[in-house]
Amino acid sequence: MCLFDNLNEQVHGHNADWPEFLKPDQIERIQGDICDHAALSSAVDGVSIVVHLASETGVGQSMYEIERYVRTNIQGTAVLLDILSQRKTQIEKVVLASSRAIYGEGKYVCEKCGSVYPRQREAMQLKRGEWELKCPFCRREIRPLPTDEDSLPSPASIYAISKHTQEQLLTTFGGLHNIPYAILRYQNVYGPRQSLKNPYTGILSIFSSRILNDRKILVFEDGKESRDFVFVNDVVDATILSIQDQSLTKGVFNVGTGSQTTVMEIAKILCEKLGTDKKPKVVGKSRIGDIRHCYADLTRIKEELGYEPKYDIEQGLSRFVEWVVNEERPVDMSDHTLSELKERNMFVGTENGE
Repeated sequence: MCLFDNLNEQVHGHNADWPEFLKPDQIERIQGDICDHAALSSAVDGVSIVVHLASETGVGQSMYEIERYVRTNIQGTAVLLDILSQRKTQIEKVVLASSRAIYGEGKYVCEKCGSVYPRQREAMQLKRGEWELKCPFCRREIRPLPTDEDSLPSPASIYAISKHTQEQLLTTFGGLHNIPYAILRYQNVYGPRQSLKNPYTGILSIFSSRILNDRKILVFEDGKESRDFVFVNDVVDATILSIQDQSLTKGVFNVGTGSQTTVMEIAKILCEKLGTDKKPKVVGKSRIGDIRHCYADLTRIKEELGYEPKYDIEQGLSRFVEWVVNEERPVDMSDHTLSELKERNMFVGTENGE
């Protein structure tokens, strides 16, 4: 087995090295850039199954570091597939880590119009503090449905566009060369060993860093925006299932829990489990590119791969907290991130929001 990673400083910190649990006598480790053709070519020597996890992540940051996200996510995938096209008899399967972000707002239902796919919220709506979406046809209230894999893609950020492009590249490549592939649309993944250093992605990391530094959690919008938070062990299970299934020649699968949790619920649970009396603060603003709701329909992955999530949000957060309290206290970089977003006019919201 070979692991190829650039040990990104934003994720791993200064002078990053390979984690101790990745034993060099068990796993070949190569540090390199996914756009480096020679280095990546060396990493896939003798490899029959490729799991493509390399990606710049973070919705907000992607909106002003466009070249970096496009280079890593799109160009990097192109370099990988170019190398694999020259070794097509060697490759048995390619698994791509994609994202729920490609759905944008995902699937909703309107009492009058039925299933609808709403457009991105407009700035004037957000300035009035009207966070929920309306039917794109009759403007009535709508409610979110579990979003299935056949739902219309509607990427609302550069990050989401780059992940959707990765999918398109792989589906075209796989069909052309008759190479089996699986595309896994991970929902909001969290759990032990996630980066506590990266202030641009992962609200559990961001919230935990603020609590552990005796600061209030800052919650965007009204805190009622929701996501499908999936524990990392369940993500690993789904990924292994996609690798092991010999009948799988091509497929796109949601990986999540199939349930919604609001951001405020996450904030309150973390505050309780980490023992702070500082209540989360609602700031009344939304980041450009953020969505309101999205959670996964798991019908396909359950029926075709036998996937069943084992951790609900309470169990997963308990495991996460057990880990985080034994880690070195992270430096809270969230204010720096917020300043960058403000400087670039990346916030929209009510006038009294901070």
